[in-house]
Amino acid sequence: MAIEKKTKRYPSDLTDEEWVALEVFLPQPAKRRRKPTTDLREVVNALRYMVRSGCEWRMLPIHFPPWQTVYWWFRRFVRLLLFRTIHDVALMTDRERVGREASPTAGVIDSQTIKAPMAEKRGYDAGKSAPRRRASSMEEGSIRGVVD
Repeated sequence: MAIEKKTKRYPSDLTDEEWVALEVFLPQPAKRRRKPTTDLREVVNALRYMVRSGCEWRMLPIHFPPWQTVYWWFRRFVRLLLFRTIHDVALMTDRERVGREASPTAGVIDSQTIKAPMAEKRGYDAGKSAPRRRASSMEEGSIRGVVD
């Protein structure tokens, strides 16, 4: 299936510029094996379509390679940490494009997620001061019998 270069079939399809930037990171075919029959651009387009539309593997449109092929390449990309690498490089490129350092030099810590050392001993909760009564095993069995 030849891909049309001038028009995109889906909004999620790669542009030529995006493909040129992405192609560098994709695995190259082995030289001693048979020539690959799957177009990796179509595989990436299928993955982008799935992310944008939220469809299931088996519901990929027929314009893409078979879902089993797309899934196999997806698993390979995950094992190669390809998505993480592409994300990191794109982030550094964008930061340099706007005149910032490629890597951030500062971090932010959310202070609400850090617990104070004495947080349990401060304050008073009247609801917690009354002891709770646990059901005995006989009562639990009778409750289960009613529910079952």
